[in-house]
Amino acid sequence: MAAMSTSTMSDADTRIEQIETRLMALKKELSEARRARPHEPVEDWELRDTWGAPVRLSELFGEHRDLIVVHNMGRGCKYCSLWADGLAGFAKHWPTRCAFVLCSNDPPTVARDFAAQRGWPYRVVSGATSGFAKAMGFTGADGSPHPGASAFRRLDDDRIVRTGRTPFGPGDDFCAVWPLFDMLDGGVGAWEPAR
Repeated sequence: MAAMSTSTMSDADTRIEQIETRLMALKKELSEARRARPHEPVEDWELRDTWGAPVRLSELFGEHRDLIVVHNMGRGCKYCSLWADGLAGFAKHWPTRCAFVLCSNDPPTVARDFAAQRGWPYRVVSGATSGFAKAMGFTGADGSPHPGASAFRRLDDDRIVRTGRTPFGPGDDFCAVWPLFDMLDGGVGAWEPAR
């Protein structure tokens, strides 16, 4: 590849900055739209801890009023594992604002063993047979699980509402490798995450 002239690099950098400025404005607009989204009542779903014991959605809040649940497709999805690995880096920060739980589509013992193998330092539960992912909109028409996250709030009267939801996928804001790899010559290319 030929070296770029200083003026061409400057033009390229200026264009990149303009696009980044527009993206930041759109992200602010998206954030405002998310906060304006009406809260939706949610039942107190029964899930399973990684030993198979029942655990209610309300119990996952712990001492917090807010909860983030990551809807994870399970160990068969290397992309879901990539997101979960990255989110582990924030494990010490989650409790300073909210409760954080990964809800796997795997059965409890599989979820437990896989979380231990990956070294995930946050709470993991199984929603494998609960219908929770479907009710939250993270199941396809064919019944297959889809990845994403939901945010919940426990109200003063102990009712639970969902305050937000978002899907996960390559290029989203929830996995740092995508925008970083995008800066490489050739971008992400045909790269796929390791198992």
